[in-house]
Amino acid sequence: MSRILLVRHGQASFGAADYDNLSDTGHEQSRVLGAALAARGIVPDVVVAGEMRRHHQTAAGVLEGAGLQGAVEVDPGWNEFDHLQVLAVHDQPSTAEGESEKAAFQRWFEEATLRWTSGEHDDAYDESFAAFASRVQAALADLAASLPRGGTALVLTSGGPVAWVCASLLADDAPARTGLWMRLNPVSVNTGTSTVVRGSRGTTLVAFNAHDHLSPDLLTYR
Repeated sequence: MSRILLVRHGQASFGAADYDNLSDTGHEQSRVLGAALAARGIVPDVVVAGEMRRHHQTAAGVLEGAGLQGAVEVDPGWNEFDHLQVLAVHDQPSTAEGESEKAAFQRWFEEATLRWTSGEHDDAYDESFAAFASRVQAALADLAASLPRGGTALVLTSGGPVAWVCASLLADDAPARTGLWMRLNPVSVNTGTSTVVRGSRGTTLVAFNAHDHLSPDLLTYR
């Protein structure tokens, strides 16, 4: 049986001019995860990352924390969806009376994401939700097929791809998968780890968003 560990990147620079850069907390989360994997005796046969800087910074921190060296394979199939474009094509709602800036942003993000996932406005996006889902599915299938029996892959990616893999393995049809993705994506923890195994029963999700390696002061969602 082979195993794929899907890791959401460490905390990025939310609210900064350049989001795609780990915060100090994000770097520490990555090193802590690496140390936790090493303590469990997990030595990946392959390390894969998307193209984002935060993916590669997380990979570097995990390898440092684990005391490992080695190349990181790049697969754009594990890239996050373009959340900036998803937001840009949906008018930002007015902040309600008594609503915090953080809550107002979250409401905007949820409304914009719902519009994107509906499939009714695909021409407005460079990548539709269906295309995003297909891309992630292909990346998972390619990686699973390339792993030897008993092999372990570590994937450094983002919350969107992790949530889609998990939703696609738990739900039976497209609407249910999309709905589940909408619920899983917002609760994805930075450096949370989801485990997928491949064996005689096919590809199966056995854990979602595990983050017991994080102390309370290192637990973040953005």
